[in-house]
Amino acid sequence: MKQAGALSQSGAQPAALSVMHAERATWSFGSVILLLLFCYFWIGIAPFAHADGKGGLPSTGNLLNQIVVILLFTVAIASLWRNPGKTALFSPHALLALILLWFCFVSLFSFDPATAFRRIAYALLVCGCANAALLLPRDSADFARVLATGTIAALLLSYFAVLAVPFVGIHGTNEVEAALAGDWRGIFGHKNAAAAAMVYLVLFGLYLRKASYPKLGSLVVILSAIFLLFTGGKTATAMLPFVLLLGWLFERCRPLRGILTIGLVIAMNVILIGLSSSPATSSILASLGIDATFTGRSSIWSFALARVSEAPFIGYGFQLLWGSEFLRNITTESWAYLAAHSHNSFLETLLNGGFPALILMIIWLLILPLRDAGEALATQNDPNLTRLFLRIWIFSILLAGLENLFFANNGPLWFTMLIAVFGLRLQAAASLQARGA
Repeated sequence: MKQAGALSQSGAQPAALSVMHAERATWSFGSVILLLLFCYFWIGIAPFAHADGKGGLPSTGNLLNQIVVILLFTVAIASLWRNPGKTALFSPHALLALILLWFCFVSLFSFDPATAFRRIAYALLVCGCANAALLLPRDSADFARVLATGTIAALLLSYFAVLAVPFVGIHGTNEVEAALAGDWRGIFGHKNAAAAAMVYLVLFGLYLRKASYPKLGSLVVILSAIFLLFTGGKTATAMLPFVLLLGWLFERCRPLRGILTIGLVIAMNVILIGLSSSPATSSILASLGIDATFTGRSSIWSFALARVSEAPFIGYGFQLLWGSEFLRNITTESWAYLAAHSHNSFLETLLNGGFPALILMIIWLLILPLRDAGEALATQNDPNLTRLFLRIWIFSILLAGLENLFFANNGPLWFTMLIAVFGLRLQAAASLQARGA
């Protein structure tokens, strides 16, 4: 007789994922919605739209893109109407509400409040989609099936872009960043995004190997690792084994968990931003064969820090500064004002909402997940799923020191990080309950 089970929060409310791996021949409605969400954020509605090297996945300025995400959000939330687990949506409720309200408040004093409010609304929809995604499948078997299907689709399309339409899937010499010529990007707009995405796919593959898909999971790991190498993304490639090691240590060295994660993030950002701007340190890094500018990021960081010093408490409004007329009117000899973003999620948060926003984001994305991960591991509730979320979270907070990840609502990176953050919270609050009990 097969054992049936489901996760429940606080011992009573059924959540999304169970440790049951019963075979199911049909897809549930929730799993179909989850697959659509995965495809929207990972593949997009125009996956081959970046042939000029400037595009990528559709942005919030695209009307069709806005309509699609609103529809997906509405259907996902509506499908959970009778699910007692819906109380977990947007959790932690007060903190997330405070973050968004603070961004609304500071944007009132910005040079373009209307645009900021539209982007905040879109950010709320993305958070809702990511949180609902974990409540949609019936159990972990459904979740693994959706993840396997979406992962293979993203991989096949990326390889198709490289092999069949290389002017789309591979950076060319005619692009703005001609130095990237030959680097693979697949269906992603830039090789850095592709490299980070491939790390996530490797982590998905490792999970699938333990979740009833051993052969498919191994294939995903191999194909993703090969693609990662050809992206030329040295940072993401180097981070992958490091993340696996950190995850292993996190599970086994409880007293060191804070140092291994939050401590490492703080140290990394101090070194990258603080020391890279020091001429003495730069010369030492150069002597070690390390690019002291971190591919030009040091100039952008210095420029961003100067802007932060001018508005440390309220910033410049939510996602408004880069590319704005306000920035172009600043008298400066630096080319950094032409950057698309600050290439550091913590600096970007300071620019968007000042130090109060940064403190709130650190609590939400670093401190609470650290606590939730420890509690989830203590429950021993589906350890493979907890391990997946833990690895994604560790990689994401490290990547945040080199890329703009927080509230980067288009593309798979922020969506996947949210899945991990919300997932750790659900795993920490879940307990096993027999179906029908």
